Amino acid sequence: MKTLITGGAGYIGSTIASILIDNGHEPVILDSLANGREEFVSGRIFYKGDIADKDLLEKIFEEHPDIESVIHCAAFLVVPESEEKPYEYYKNNVAKSLELFKNLKDQGCQKIIFSSSASVYGKTSKQEVTEESPLDPGSPYARTKYMMEMVLSDLCTAYSMRGIALRYFNPIGADPKMRTGLPAKTPTQVLGKMVSVSKGEEDVFNITGVDWPTRDGSGIRDYIHVWDLARAHLLAVENFDQAFEKAKGDYLAVNLGTGQGVTVKELVQAFENVLGKSINKKEAPPRPGDVAGAYASCQKAQDLFGWKAELSIEQGIADALKWADERKNVLGF
Repeated sequence: MKTLITGGAGYIGSTIASILIDNGHEPVILDSLANGREEFVSGRIFYKGDIADKDLLEKIFEEHPDIESVIHCAAFLVVPESEEKPYEYYKNNVAKSLELFKNLKDQGCQKIIFSSSASVYGKTSKQEVTEESPLDPGSPYARTKYMMEMVLSDLCTAYSMRGIALRYFNPIGADPKMRTGLPAKTPTQVLGKMVSVSKGEEDVFNITGVDWPTRDGSGIRDYIHVWDLARAHLLAVENFDQAFEKAKGDYLAVNLGTGQGVTVKELVQAFENVLGKSINKKEAPPRPGDVAGAYASCQKAQDLFGWKAELSIEQGIADALKWADERKNVLGF
């Protein structure tokens, strides 16, 4: 089966491409390389360009008419940056995605899997959220994901398309075969920052926010191994039609997490246990756009795709540390 992956040179998109290849599928990758890495598409079918480029998309489908589905991962994704640059985020994540979806419709592609985010959920007295929990995105980044879920839903209704929005919780780790991992030397993700501190690349790890209504005051998240996340996309591709037979309609929203809430302080402790020593850390104020957090109810993913997370948080930490050692061999820094 051939699947187009936008953003397939990025951290998550490249991992999805790897698991598709490992299971006999053929990914076709479209990426501008604004954030992705050319090293991550070596030996793969790759087109460099913009997701809103109609002519390029036509070329891709002319050369690969057997593409059956699209996984749309391409997006800007740093919450504090979205507060500083909302125009860039709305243009890239919303306006260009709208053009992509319209052009996919024109190409007759009717199966779309959209990389959404748990940040679309609003504040709730229950830290576990289901797909029916209230939506109230708290940052420009989160609002771009919310908007595109609504757009995809409307387009599916109007144009005989079907869409699945996969709401990611917090990816950690790397491809267990070390083909890909976090591409940034100075990452924004929480575990990436811990790794940087442990390697002496950053001075201190900031625990941003310690007065949240959680068991220890630090933010609570659902940390999911990126390989488990990729496997969910594999199963969504393979079971796309069956999912819509089980759940009526033309649009589905599905949580992807472990179902376990872990606070930032607990993540630090787990990291130090795997590392075998303490790291330099301090408490700091919340960043713009930060929220107390939540963790996922993932029963829907199991019911529709037969998926549930299998890899532990310790495995994610170990793979992130291993990737930090392998990164120079893959990326040169």
